[in-house]
Amino acid sequence: MDNKITLSFDANIINKAKEYAEANNISVSRLVEFLLQKVTTSGYHSLEDYPISDWVSQVAEGEATYQTKKRSNKSLKDEYFASKK
Repeated sequence: MDNKITLSFDANIINKAKEYAEANNISVSRLVEFLLQKVTTSGYHSLEDYPISDWVSQVAEGEATYQTKKRSNKSLKDEYFASKK
């Protein structure tokens, strides 16, 4: 049995949800229902407990920066030839 609920969201979120729902051939109502079902049927007690991929967290916090040590050509050659033995 379907019931109605009135929710208020940021206009940008609503527009993105509409685009997503249209691209996936579902209604925004069914999308929200699906998400609420996932959240309420899981064993998580807070949103902080809900699993989110590491890459999503990185994107949310900003661009990832990778720091590597500079290595000399000699050390790279030595490493390469050692791996071939």
